[in-house]
Parts: sequence; C-alpha cells; structure tokens
Amino acid sequence: MKILVLVKQVPDTSEIQLNKETNTLDRENAKAITNPDDLAGVEEALRLREQFGGTVTTVTMGPLQAKNMIQELYALGIDHAALITDRAFGGSDTLATSTIISEYIKRYQPDYDLIIAGYQAIDGDTAQVGPQIAELLDIPQATYLQKIRKYDKKNKTIIVEKRYEDHVDVLELPLPALITTLADMNTPRLLNTWDIMTSQDKLDNDLQVITYEEMPIDREIIGLKGSPTKVSGISNKQAVQKSPAEVLSPEEAAEKIAKLVYPYIEVNK
Repeated sequence: MKILVLVKQVPDTSEIQLNKETNTLDRENAKAITNPDDLAGVEEALRLREQFGGTVTTVTMGPLQAKNMIQELYALGIDHAALITDRAFGGSDTLATSTIISEYIKRYQPDYDLIIAGYQAIDGDTAQVGPQIAELLDIPQATYLQKIRKYDKKNKTIIVEKRYEDHVDVLELPLPALITTLADMNTPRLLNTWDIMTSQDKLDNDLQVITYEEMPIDREIIGLKGSPTKVSGISNKQAVQKSPAEVLSPEEAAEKIAKLVYPYIEVNK
C-alpha cells in the first residue's frame, strides 16, 4: 500500500504575533510545529503500513526550514519525504497550494493508493486544501474522519467513519482516494533522541527537494498572482475576563427565560 501524507509546518498559534504592515502571521519569529491534524494522518499511515505493508511518503510545501520537521517525521518512521519549496510558490492561497501539490503528485507520485491530509491547518482553519487536491486529481474523498475501520486489499477499498456533530457516517471508498484526519483520532507515537539523531542521514540522502525548476507551472495560477483569496485586514482579539456565572434557582431561571421570550408580558410569580 503506497500512502502519501500531506504535512504542513505551522507556527504555534498560541504564541503567534501579527505583522500589521503585511496583514499576515509573523512566521519568522514564531515557534514552528507540525500541524496537529497532519500528525494524526502520519500516525494513521504508519499503522496501516505496519498492518498491510507498503510505504509512507510525506509531502510538504514550505520554506527550507521545514527540513527540521521532516527530520522528526523520518524519526517517527516514514519511508520517504518530499519538500516543495521555491520563491515562485510563496504567497499561494489554498487553491494555488492545491494546484502545486496536485501537480507534484501527478508528476512524481502517480501510483499512490491513498492520500491522507490533515482536516485543516491551525494557521488558516480553512479545511480546503485536502478536498481541493482530491478534486484536481479527480478521486473520491472523505473528510473529517474519526477512524479508519478497514482496508480491503483484495477489492482495493477503505471503510472509514466520518464524524458529524450529532452522528457518524460509515463510508466505503474505492482506492485511490483522499481522506482527511482529525488530531484527536489517535495518539501519535513519541520521538526519542536516538531516533532523531539517526534520522539525519535519512534526511540527507532520501529527501526529495522540488523547486520551480523541477516543476514549472504557469505563474498565473500559483503564488500571490495566482491566488484569488485576498486578506483585507487582520487583528488580535483581546481576551476579556467575564464575571463568575450567576447561579439561579429553577424558578428564577424560568422567569428570566419568560422575560426574554415574552418581554412585554408580566410574569406571574
């Protein structure tokens, strides 16, 4: 089973600052982490490989500093990794990013069985990249998964659980397909110092670095120029501490509710 996992290095949004001049996140001064939903996808891929065999390849689009994250992914146990990085790709919104990644998959990884993407990235919260890549590749997709139930190697299908607010759907997808994972669907395995140290050799000898020269794409559909999404403004929202909740008796609560529903009627006590 050949699995591709889309992984993004993101700024830790609990510590992030804003660049007021560019209306963007100050990524240079923020601590970088692996996007939590993506990390769950890596864990799911490793579990599938352990059970059914095959390979796990992560695909990342971002600056060269993402190599630090990729080294950790090698330490977790991935087989291969690709880093798509070039100034020409910078500033891409979700559509341009999906175009670039899907083009990479078409050119360099066309024989995949399953693509796993995190449901959304914590620095954007759009949940658009995974579904857009599935559309550009013209393959089935299932999003917001809480569990992978079964992989049928003979019939080349996968059965998954898709979470909603009030119920769960069980879906069967023909492969190849794309799924998106949630951070709380599993507990990623822990890293140890020895694994990280020994993964440096893997990073140096296995990592595939793809630049614009290796994958030229029409500049009209990538980068800032090819991004229809424009951010008009961004600001910090200050947290306001609320006063302790008021504790009411059932009778007092009923009276308040009645006044809200029927503001002009006097409530009989």
